[in-house]
Amino acid sequence: MLPNTYEGQDCNLARSLELIGERWTLLIVRNALLGVKRFDGFLGNLGIARNVLTNRLGRLVELGIMAKVPYQDKPVRYEYRLTPMGRDLTRAVIALMQWGDRNLPSDEGPPRRAEHIGCQGHVHVHLGCDKCERPVHDEEVEVRRIR
Repeated sequence: MLPNTYEGQDCNLARSLELIGERWTLLIVRNALLGVKRFDGFLGNLGIARNVLTNRLGRLVELGIMAKVPYQDKPVRYEYRLTPMGRDLTRAVIALMQWGDRNLPSDEGPPRRAEHIGCQGHVHVHLGCDKCERPVHDEEVEVRRIR
């Protein structure tokens, strides 16, 4: 049986998965990127159990990925907004969407598309080299241990 955590692994991917690798987390982030902010919106869009959503949103707030912001006083009600740390997951979400579009296509085509707000062009995640500044293809990448 696999352990519940990635503790002890000296790996930035493992540390990231420790925070966002749970089944519902990236779907909550995706919905936040789609503009969902309120508990009932997440609940209705995801089909997730109320207690699971409560736990996941609480954890995302605790980790600094989302902020819990009041939008109503009586009774107090909250919105969940992505923080800069949460918005930084945009690339990861889009990269996973692109991977799914390429490798797990549906007959109807992609259900969602990332668009540039300024011109409605399609947004894609690309690999690039910080030294030569050229685009890099998947087969040109090698992951190496550096410590």
